[in-house]
Amino acid sequence: MHELAVCRSILTQVEDIAAANQAGRVTRVTLRLGPLAGVEPDLLRAAFPLLAAGTCCEAATLRIKTTPVQVECQLCGALSATRPNRLLCGACGTWRVVLLSGDEMQLESLELAPAPAKEFLNV
Repeated sequence: MHELAVCRSILTQVEDIAAANQAGRVTRVTLRLGPLAGVEPDLLRAAFPLLAAGTCCEAATLRIKTTPVQVECQLCGALSATRPNRLLCGACGTWRVVLLSGDEMQLESLELAPAPAKEFLNV
């Protein structure tokens, strides 16, 4: 299950961004994931809380936005949405297409929260 390694890498990147912005915790992580990215969204969702435990992302929710597979035809120039296992032009049916989207895995956004204020006791 390479989703564990992918999730670990995402969390490392998120923790670095949170630290650079002096955030105490992360409340939401949003990813853009295409069906050709080679990552199973359900497995990524299952791995996230396991690996986020004990980090600034512990209480964060993982939101995954799926992107469609889109191609551009090299013969007729048409832009088409297509299925991941059928990369053909929707207009003329040729296989001579360029993939425009559907293989991405991008960290789209984070919601950060400030660190809780520390209270000092006068003893």
